[in-house]
Amino acid sequence: MIHTYPELKSKTLAQLKEIAAEISPAVEGYTQMNKDHLLEAICKALTIDMHIHLEVKGIDKSAVKLKIREWKKKRDEALTAGDHMALKLARDHIRSYKHQLRKAMIRST
Repeated sequence: MIHTYPELKSKTLAQLKEIAAEISPAVEGYTQMNKDHLLEAICKALTIDMHIHLEVKGIDKSAVKLKIREWKKKRDEALTAGDHMALKLARDHIRSYKHQLRKAMIRST
């Protein structure tokens, strides 16, 4: 059976130990492991990627990142000039663009 990381993460410790018993030479000492260590060992044994990949949908990611870079330059200029109003404005814009990116992120399949 082919397993995925989110599926394995949702299983109980007993269910993970059953899976480890099936592949026991690759996962030594599985009876003594807690869930986090066992999950990591099973993923390594089955070469399952433990990182959840995200991708941006619905907006132009490169355009938003370009705007962030521009506002970071303005922020640095305001910081060196000591202009607190421009600094606040730049930080607010950077924060809002980063929020747009995070809001548009979804799990890739």
